[in-house]
Amino acid sequence: MEIFPLSLPAIQGFIICLARVGSMFATLPVFSGGQVPGQMRVGIAMLFSLVTFPVVRDYLPTTEMVPLSLLTLILSEVALGMMVGFLGQLIFMAAEFGGSIIGYQMGFAAANVFDPASQRQVELISQFQSVFAILLFLALDVHHLFLEAIVASFRMLQPGSLDLTAGAIPMLLEVASHSFVLGLRLGAPILALLILSNLTLGLMSRVFPQLSVFMLSYPLNIGVSLLVMGLTMPLVAALLQQEFSALSDRFLQLFNLL
Repeated sequence: MEIFPLSLPAIQGFIICLARVGSMFATLPVFSGGQVPGQMRVGIAMLFSLVTFPVVRDYLPTTEMVPLSLLTLILSEVALGMMVGFLGQLIFMAAEFGGSIIGYQMGFAAANVFDPASQRQVELISQFQSVFAILLFLALDVHHLFLEAIVASFRMLQPGSLDLTAGAIPMLLEVASHSFVLGLRLGAPILALLILSNLTLGLMSRVFPQLSVFMLSYPLNIGVSLLVMGLTMPLVAALLQQEFSALSDRFLQLFNLL
């Protein structure tokens, strides 16, 4: 069987397939980061599109389209692929948000490092949480779930049938608010302990006015926070694994709403 017949409808179909796959890789966690060269991302998207095209060719348009219709269809496919990748990015944003809260309370507000993924300065603990989420993402093969989802999307949502008025946008906003709560849950144990530590130091300063609470609080908060972070790493991993496992259901919900 000929994999890629050189006809105008087939070429247009491949471009549509590439638009959906390429936009997903443009927002896919880990692969969309700055640590992956742009040429490599384009090559991976092109390679996966070549592999995907024979599988989903029956769901692609088989007639020639005028340039305006093709452009409109490509834009809708780009929007769909970006929404799929955005669902995964929200989990990493939650991990980074939780780390930034912890770092600020620990006294690391000015301790920033360069993040090659986002190409900007981020808090030290936030970078640690982000790297931990990336390692868990790869260890659990969650990136395979994205590849399966993009192929399944052609069966559930054929090109040209995208409808943003059916509830997909409220669903994405709901997941975004859930990621905010997830970030708070990731940092809740350390935040609670730091509040208790600061309260204890405040009481000690009242009892012993000569005690330098300001100088004592920094090493105490940092030491306690690092200790609790080490003890709660299994809990953080369990929360992130739970969110990664829920991605398949969120993909199905998104496709049904579109």
